[in-house]
Amino acid sequence: MPTINANGIDIYYEQKGSGPRLLYFQGSGQTLAKSGVMVDGFAKDFEVVAHDQRGLGQTEIPPGPYEMADYAADAAALLDHIGWDSCRAVGTSFGGMVAQEFAVTYPERVERLALVCTSPGGEFASYPLHQLEDLPPDEAIALGATLLDSRFTPEYLAEHPDAKAIVDMISGMQGAPAAGEVKRGESAQLDARSRLNVLDRLASITCPTLVQSGKYDMIAPPANGEAIAERIPNAELRLYEGGHIFFLQDPTAIPDSIEFLAAD
Repeated sequence: MPTINANGIDIYYEQKGSGPRLLYFQGSGQTLAKSGVMVDGFAKDFEVVAHDQRGLGQTEIPPGPYEMADYAADAAALLDHIGWDSCRAVGTSFGGMVAQEFAVTYPERVERLALVCTSPGGEFASYPLHQLEDLPPDEAIALGATLLDSRFTPEYLAEHPDAKAIVDMISGMQGAPAAGEVKRGESAQLDARSRLNVLDRLASITCPTLVQSGKYDMIAPPANGEAIAERIPNAELRLYEGGHIFFLQDPTAIPDSIEFLAAD
């Protein structure tokens, strides 16, 4: 099992594929065991490195609280370990938040950057997902669906089996509610997420950047993507037909990411 010891913890990672070097950051609560399909998809065109972020999966769950700077430092340590001075980077949702923190802290290490369904914090913060933990399960599920895509009301899902299949797939990937140490790691991640604010530092990102947002995303609304793109000098914003999971809804989204990240 490939691990490194850095910043006081053991970090599990995977490295696969060939092509331009790409660092992949995963979303809230996601692990390589749960979402390795995304890594595999990028590995068809890139040499991809991805890791279970602190507190999740096969990476150690250290005492909290965690800060976004900790997540960025873990990624920098991973690049040091595998010998990459710089690379392309892509982050989805929470991973996009870490990717922003990483890029503003280590701009010289990022050659091209794709930020997918994400937010910069501050006045353009993502929806506070930690609040869902306090809701009854049925309410949390119903609200979670409309947060994924504002169209996903019970009535809409009843009339659109393709949309319901996506919601069911996302729920299945999440599995049963976590408990014990796993729950502590996930909660610490949501806590760190709630304190992100890179708005005033985004101008320090000098690499070409693609910001991708879903038109019906209620977790990271299009206005959040606009705020990012307006503050990064070489950024482009593209909107897609879908919500927070538009990359599963709009067939142009992932090819756009790959084409952008692969460019010279």
